[in-house]
Amino acid sequence: MSTKILVLILLAGILALLLALFQYAYKSKIKGKRAWILTTLRFVTYFSIFVLLINPKFDSVTYYNEKPNLVIAVDNSESIKYLNQSQNTSAFIKTLKANKDLNENFNLEFYRFGKELSATDSLTFDDKQSNLALVFERLSEVYNNSISPTLIISDGNQTYGNDYAYMTKRYKQSIFPVILGDTTTYTDIKIQQLNVNRYAYLKNKFPVEVIATYNGNAAVNTQLKVTAGTTTVFSKPLTFSKSQTSQIINFTLPANRVGVTSYKAQVVPLDNEKNTINNIKNFAVEVIDQKTNVAIVTDILHPDVGTLKKSIESNEQRNADILSTIEFLNKSADYQLVIVYQPTNNFRALFNEIDKLKLNKIVVAGTKTNWSLLNQLQSNYKQEQTNQSEEYQPSLNQNYGTFIVDNLNFGEFPPLKGAFGETSFTVPFETILYKTVNGTQLDEPLLATLEINEKREALILGEGLWRWRAQAYLNENSFNTFDNFIGKLVQYLSTNKRRTRLNVNYESFYNGNDNVKITAQFFNKNYEFETNVNLNITLKNKETDAVTSFPFVLKNSNYEVDLSGLEAGDYTFTVKVNSENISKSGELKILDYNVEQQFLNANVAKLQTLATNSDGTSYFIDNVATIANDLINDSRFATIQKSTKKVVPLIDWKYLLGLIALSLAAEWFIRKYNGLI
Repeated sequence: MSTKILVLILLAGILALLLALFQYAYKSKIKGKRAWILTTLRFVTYFSIFVLLINPKFDSVTYYNEKPNLVIAVDNSESIKYLNQSQNTSAFIKTLKANKDLNENFNLEFYRFGKELSATDSLTFDDKQSNLALVFERLSEVYNNSISPTLIISDGNQTYGNDYAYMTKRYKQSIFPVILGDTTTYTDIKIQQLNVNRYAYLKNKFPVEVIATYNGNAAVNTQLKVTAGTTTVFSKPLTFSKSQTSQIINFTLPANRVGVTSYKAQVVPLDNEKNTINNIKNFAVEVIDQKTNVAIVTDILHPDVGTLKKSIESNEQRNADILSTIEFLNKSADYQLVIVYQPTNNFRALFNEIDKLKLNKIVVAGTKTNWSLLNQLQSNYKQEQTNQSEEYQPSLNQNYGTFIVDNLNFGEFPPLKGAFGETSFTVPFETILYKTVNGTQLDEPLLATLEINEKREALILGEGLWRWRAQAYLNENSFNTFDNFIGKLVQYLSTNKRRTRLNVNYESFYNGNDNVKITAQFFNKNYEFETNVNLNITLKNKETDAVTSFPFVLKNSNYEVDLSGLEAGDYTFTVKVNSENISKSGELKILDYNVEQQFLNANVAKLQTLATNSDGTSYFIDNVATIANDLINDSRFATIQKSTKKVVPLIDWKYLLGLIALSLAAEWFIRKYNGLI
């Protein structure tokens, strides 16, 4: 409390005393003991009121104990069950919950993880993937500003995501791995990795790379066999020893039949192998009889050009060539789609050739585009010419229905730079992305598609697509989402097939650990996206004839169904609209492969390194008592007494108001009782 406040309180006390004495002592008829009692009560009233007017502030300090968190993340993947550790893990969790001393010293927070992380202590051990890196990434968002030692109960075998060994740089807590599994070394041969392209072209040969590894001491002989059905299409003898523990086998297979062909690669097991599941890997290749050739025509150098080429060629079914206008005119018949990048004065002959061949096109306009010429060369749209530029951020049109567009968080993407002014269309068009300026969405397209006279076209009104691809990588650690977006646009524009009311988007085959998701869109007779229909998919297993049905769920502008729980096999399916006689059929294949069954042991060395790098300790699952005692006795994780200091004004102190009321009431009663009122 400051000196100024103390002086004011002292003056308030003197003034209150003078007023009380003036009222009951100076020329007052009341004498004796009653006068002093009334003077005291009036002094209390005046002084309390004056102090309330001054309203001094006091410090209120409260003390409390804060226990550290004990974060317990449990591996819920199938490998735990496969290593016969599921019962041990469940018993370990029960023991932790029942440990009274541990609960008194820590706040226990339970998580389970597979491909994703969730806050729960319910364990099923049925996740198809394990992503330990994601565990530390998510926990760092919650616990980096607190004392939170972390138990990671896992076999340490990661099948998805970034390498978790380096995540301690992000996660600033001590990590105590509880290792599930034993350290016994078994003799084992397995296919460590198999690399093959998803697509091949008819009458060509496609390459296959198999990496086989051996764990053992004696020299052994085996054989690599690749079969398609009952036919062996490739075989090679292999020799391993203690010094030669891996081999890379490269070979090619012929693509003789259009469609999806399944193969099985197998390293013949040894007599004493414990795990023979990891000797086999199934793979499939889709053989197609044509390839989409895309011409990217430009007379300027820009990083967008390379970005478009990489995105288009991320799909093996497509090829993209960067050409000048003269180069394109010399071989224009080789292409099914043309990307016209920022047309300049040299593009007049190019547009004439595109119209002559009735090719579909994508026009990308930017700061170097000659809009005066472009307005003359086509009649579908006109750009207002201001000779000024503007930066436009994208905003997804959720109601776009020509094809399925995934939301890539476009609102976070950098802006494209294009011509300032309105773009007016003279033909019907559909907007994929709207322009947004300073957070305000304009009713003008940044990316639009149009379809007229059996020709399709897209217009992108800005340059800087390379920034979008880079941002997609920052968001997802992968270029796939942006490349798929460009791929769908190219797929739509490289065909002139009639638009259908029911569109189904799926892959011909899925690997065993993939998310098997199928998306669909349904339009009414005016080709407007319909949000109130019931779509169902019926699947039939070709081998067992088992039939299952699933409903689609509406998600934004798509209907989606998750079939990840299906068994491996060949399926025919039909997607049907319940309210109308409209359906679409297809076939898909799910390959038999479980990555979680490829491990024989826990990855002890990696978990121990993780503990060392984070100032923690590693344990095996049977050391329950040791783990609890070590954590309780670790001085780094002691309960901390903390205090909270609050500045409380006197006016909030209700007892003072009660004192004023009490003194006034007592004074009134005494005066009334003595007939002074």
